[in-house]
Amino acid sequence: MVTVSILMPAYNAAQTIGAAIASVQAQSEKNWEILVINDGSQDETVGKVSALTRDDPRIRLMHNNGHQGAAAARNTGLSLASGRYIAFLDADDEWLPQKLTKQLALMIQTGAPLCYAGFFISHAGRRKGKERTVPTSITYEQLLTGNIIGCLTAIYDTEICGKVPMPLIRRRHDYALWLNLLKVQGPACGVSEPLAIHRLAHGTLSSNKIIATYDTWRMYRDIVGLSALASLNCLFRHLAQRVLR
Repeated sequence: MVTVSILMPAYNAAQTIGAAIASVQAQSEKNWEILVINDGSQDETVGKVSALTRDDPRIRLMHNNGHQGAAAARNTGLSLASGRYIAFLDADDEWLPQKLTKQLALMIQTGAPLCYAGFFISHAGRRKGKERTVPTSITYEQLLTGNIIGCLTAIYDTEICGKVPMPLIRRRHDYALWLNLLKVQGPACGVSEPLAIHRLAHGTLSSNKIIATYDTWRMYRDIVGLSALASLNCLFRHLAQRVLR
């Protein structure tokens, strides 16, 4: 039985997806599957992944109908995932070799429904960049005031949570999922050391701070269901944390 199903949306990721998959293959934990969801790529992404599937049957390739976005792609993979634990890795990010081993051990030890870890934030051309530190646990109420969970580090336990899809919103779908999980199941656990590398590129969805702020507000209102006043309070606290970081 597969232990971890890794959801990897891929859109025109031919230049980076090989390294992302290789970082999973280098894991000390070997009982995993990668579900690569081609989200309408027009480059060599499909060919590169197809070649890898022939050498490693743990890599599975599937296709969305056109470019639907990361949330829809992850949900396509989730529907076919066979692992107890659901993990996330984008096609331009990487994991460090002990990532799965350390987080799974902590989840077993604590019984937490969701686990996350620290990570490096790297700009183009740099192997590792600034370190993003995280607390060793976080509650739903604490998470409302700022998302400290990097999607590339998150793992949740389907035996506790079930299979929970990401809300189909353009941005902040990962943040909304963590809130949905913790609102029902309780605190998440964290590995404070960095276990992954998040690569930043100009022109990504997260690079436009004004739009991202508005989308955070809409997420609080439309997905989490907070009142306008509560949403405004959470947004101000969220922005304050970003400034402090």
